[in-house]
Parts: sequence; structure tokens; C-alpha cells
Amino acid sequence: MKKRSLITLILCLVLLSVFVSNQAVARMSKVTKPPIQVDKSATSKVDMTQWRALFNGKDLTGWKQVGPGSHYVEDGLLKSHGGMGLLYWTGEKFGNCTIRVTFRMRDKNSNSGVFIRIPIEPREEWMPVNYGYEVQIDNNPELSNEDDYHYTGMLYSLTKPLAKTGKPGPEWNTMEITLDGPRTIVVLNGVKVTDFKEGDPVPERKFDFEPFRGPRPLYGFMGLQNHGDNDVVFFKEVVVKPLYNKAK
Repeated sequence: MKKRSLITLILCLVLLSVFVSNQAVARMSKVTKPPIQVDKSATSKVDMTQWRALFNGKDLTGWKQVGPGSHYVEDGLLKSHGGMGLLYWTGEKFGNCTIRVTFRMRDKNSNSGVFIRIPIEPREEWMPVNYGYEVQIDNNPELSNEDDYHYTGMLYSLTKPLAKTGKPGPEWNTMEITLDGPRTIVVLNGVKVTDFKEGDPVPERKFDFEPFRGPRPLYGFMGLQNHGDNDVVFFKEVVVKPLYNKAK
């Protein structure tokens, strides 16, 4: 009997211990936890209304070449050898934003382009031509038996200039390309030269080197063309800024 009583006593003590522990936990759960302190300076938002540089003026960080030729940096300028190829920004796709490039032609007239709305990362030079848009750089397309649809600031072979404001080399040009949903607006040296919306009528292809017709994506990769050693354009600025109150 004594042994059984001892076992009973031990069980009672165990049950009492469990009861006391549960009560303590319940009381602790009712205690209000102090708020977590957050360093606001560490979580401050970047001002997305400001221009962001894609070309740093020093090297090709963030850029990748596809197709013939190459690009390099000299005296703070983005220059090229050979062609036809494309230097594209690898970091992201662009849409609902304004891309600004500042450029000049090495000679009185040269040929290049700023590519936008490229649907996927390019692996060769012709996919961006056919499935993206090229914002043309060429003040004298007639020298290549081409017409005004191939002038600086045009969506190559698709739009006709609202104005002709391209400056010959060695003067600097500033071109702002705004991607506003399905709308593409180009301002060249302060004057709007292109205003195109997906679905607007475009002429039929005249040459086999012109792009395929059809819609382009709202967001796409962008790049700079190196056309050839006889057509060299220098870039000193490539920056981007999101459109105010536009979200992806």
C-alpha cells in the first residue's frame, strides 16, 4: 500500500506542475509585446521621379553586345566599332517610362538607332529589328534611297516625321522616348517628332531589311545600334525615368 501511495503522490505532483506551467503561459500571453522599432532611414524610398543613369560614363556595366562589332567607352563617351550589332541593357524591361539619350554623329551624318520594346533578351541582331521598334538616327535617309519614314526620331519605316529637328555632327542631340502604355512619343531637341499608338496605320514594307509589321509589347528591352564603321554615333547619356503615377 505504501508503494502505491507513493506513486499516487508523484502523479499528483506532476499534474500540479503541468497546471501551474499552463497558468503561467496564459498570464504571459496577456502581456502586451513592445512594438518593434524600425530604422526609418534604412527603409526610406528611392525618389523614383528622378532620372536614373543606365550608362555610367566609365564602362559597359549592365550592357551586353549581340551581333557583329563592339562598343567601348572613351573619354566618357559610348562609341562603337563595326556592325551591324546591338548593345542592350540586360537589367530589366522598360515600359511606362521616358528614356533620354544624348548623342552626336561622328561625321556630318551617321546612322544608328535606339531600340525599344524588344520582347525578349536578344541573342542576335535581327530579332530586335523585326520584333521591337527602332527609333532611328539618320538625318539624310535619302542618301540610302530611303524616305522620311527613316528619318531621325521615327519608328523606323513606320512613322512619318511631325517635324525634322535632327542636328548634324558634331552637334549634340537630345532625344526623349516616352513609352506610355501602347503609345510611343519621341521628342527630338525639344520638339515632338513622333506620336504613335499601337494599332495606328503603317505603310507596307518596302525593303527586306525593314521590320515585320505587328504589335509590340508594353514592356521590353532597350538597346543601342552599331551600324558600321562608316556610320558611327557617340552617346554621352542614357537615362530613364518612370512616368508619374504609372505602375507596371
